[in-house]
Amino acid sequence: MLCQVFPQQYDQQLADKQQRLLGLVPSMADKLQVFASVPAHFRQRAEFRIWHTPERLFYAMFDPANPKHPVEIVSCPMAAESIDNLMTPLLEAIGQQEILSNGLFEIDFLATLSGEMLVTLIYRKKLDDQAWSSAAQSLREVLPIDHIIGRSRKQKILLDQDFVIERLEADHQAWWFQQIENSFTQPNAKMAQNMLAWAREQSRDINSAGGDLLELYCGNGHFSIALADLYDRVLATEISKTSVKSAQFNLTKNGVENVEVIKMAAEEVSQALQGQTFNRLADIDLSSYQFNTIFVDPPRAGLDDLTRQLSSDFDHILYISCNPETLARDLSILEQTHDVMAAALFDQFPYSHHIESGVLLKRKPT
Repeated sequence: MLCQVFPQQYDQQLADKQQRLLGLVPSMADKLQVFASVPAHFRQRAEFRIWHTPERLFYAMFDPANPKHPVEIVSCPMAAESIDNLMTPLLEAIGQQEILSNGLFEIDFLATLSGEMLVTLIYRKKLDDQAWSSAAQSLREVLPIDHIIGRSRKQKILLDQDFVIERLEADHQAWWFQQIENSFTQPNAKMAQNMLAWAREQSRDINSAGGDLLELYCGNGHFSIALADLYDRVLATEISKTSVKSAQFNLTKNGVENVEVIKMAAEEVSQALQGQTFNRLADIDLSSYQFNTIFVDPPRAGLDDLTRQLSSDFDHILYISCNPETLARDLSILEQTHDVMAAALFDQFPYSHHIESGVLLKRKPT
């Protein structure tokens, strides 16, 4: 579809996703909430190849059915309006300066609901730092761009910073999140707000009596921070050093003091809770936590055997999934010990086969 939207087809496509998800996880049938996306201008991130002809440059994407031939992209109604409106004037301005256009391979956009715009220009050749920076600064002076980054192999030029600050609202509250260029962020920010609201609703229901939360795969603290006030304490883990640093920045930015973020893989957390010692936990007393809920948001591969076993030891499991097939596999095991209490489909990626979902499980009575 290459950036196109089809609003007249959206409801049917969403219904098809719902049917597919319920076919994989029938136990969701009477519990599923469906969160529809806005049908256009829903992506806060966009990446485009730049194609060079003797006469001009143009944005290009490639049809999987014909991957050797570029398709010109004049506009992208999937992208946030701020991105869509910037695309043409930006490329025209770049085309007028050889230092900016020569060797340009790709342009990436990162926008926020709160109004910031970061643009990354990626090149096949090494850049002249001073000359490129001067030319890039001229773009900021005439276009609605807050931050520009120049990249080539083993080179990264910053005019100021490599991140934006997003403001997300849910459940009558708001939080600020640092989103770093070239790192994972939720692309559909309005849907991300629905996900936070749903996770807060489930946490409020299951944790009214108090208790602590263990979160695996916490990223930049997206859920940890939004859920912190609903738990006594939160221990959040993440394997990416960049994401851990960003999560710590976000904790300070939001004034959250009851969340501890550590750099550990999910498998290591499982081992630590079984008594294995790790230097990274030297200052953390795991035995002092009263965990009653685990929150997992794994990659497409889903949970590994050890993490599934760890999850089954908790009274409540909050599971955010980006792959319904691996979710179904994991639930086929977790439902031996837990019941599905609530479920949600978040249409993070309209007009695609991708399904983002959430499930709350509660331990079966003994």
